Amino acid sequence: MATSIRLSRGGSKKRPYYKIVVTDSRSPRDGKFIERIGSYNPILPKGDEKRVIIDAERAKHWLSVGAQPTDRVARFFDAAGVKERAATNNPNKGEPGKKAKDRAEDRAQKLVDAEEARKAAEEAAKEAANAPAEEPAAEEAPAAEATEEQAEG
Repeated sequence: MATSIRLSRGGSKKRPYYKIVVTDSRSPRDGKFIERIGSYNPILPKGDEKRVIIDAERAKHWLSVGAQPTDRVARFFDAAGVKERAATNNPNKGEPGKKAKDRAEDRAQKLVDAEEARKAAEEAAKEAANAPAEEPAAEEAPAAEATEEQAEG
């Protein structure tokens, strides 16, 4: 039988309270357990000594006979000095996932395209600003012909 030391939830809705229990690893979370060795009340502030209560002797006994604590319970044991826990290191913790990276690349590409379109529009505007100086003479000629036609007609 594989035993584990884990949390069993109690309390009412939105007001959790956990028992630290030794149980068969196959039993349900809030089901039958072998022994209760402590409690955890997450409602209390972090500095409160009654937030986590552990029977250290019973915890050491169950660890010595092979019971495996869950990660959260192992943290409690480490804080209480029952069992040392090696700190885990996740170097990719802050790194975004693949889809987020793809979205960021798409967004960056759209910004580059928008910048290129803006520059092209500015260049076209400059060319248009330079071109009208030459074009008005061309526009005046048809207007002059129109006035001549009106005078004849």
